[in-house]
Amino acid sequence: MRIIGGKAKGTKLYTLEGENTRPTLDRVRESLFNILQLKLQGSVFLDLFSGSGACGIEAVSRGANKAILCDKSKQAIEVIKKNVEKTHTQEQIELYHIAFEKLLETKIKEKLDIIFIDPPYQTDFAYKAVKIILDHNLIGEDSILVIETDQEKRVKEQLKNLEIEIMDERKYGRIHLIFLCQKRKG
Repeated sequence: MRIIGGKAKGTKLYTLEGENTRPTLDRVRESLFNILQLKLQGSVFLDLFSGSGACGIEAVSRGANKAILCDKSKQAIEVIKKNVEKTHTQEQIELYHIAFEKLLETKIKEKLDIIFIDPPYQTDFAYKAVKIILDHNLIGEDSILVIETDQEKRVKEQLKNLEIEIMDERKYGRIHLIFLCQKRKG
């Protein structure tokens, strides 16, 4: 796995060993960031369930002002620290070793421009995260949320009753990216 674009382009990243994590494939990450490119400059990017930190690091490499990375796994946090150091992005990364609920409910005090949510697929964490984000007013009119899942029908069904709408969807084999924004008033 490597950084695909920006100032850290080509840097190989450390990854987590074992089957508990599933890194976002390079081709999926490349597509994601090509879609988000115009929104990245000067943005605040949240990478929930960060794993190796590749998405958050990619965001700052491509022009985000700051990326907030969160994972509750101690091993993930250690790998992220090594990757942040290797890519020289320490000044732009905020790293949290806590549960995503606690991060969203107590730590974030600013509007987020882009939120990438890539939870374990068999959970309802994507729904829970979006609900907390909306309940705590963490996004603005132009914010984008992206959920990575292989359970796209179930996730879309769960999101149906929230004040959120689907802007776009992309499919890469089994992987779906669902792009969301706040429902427009009026």
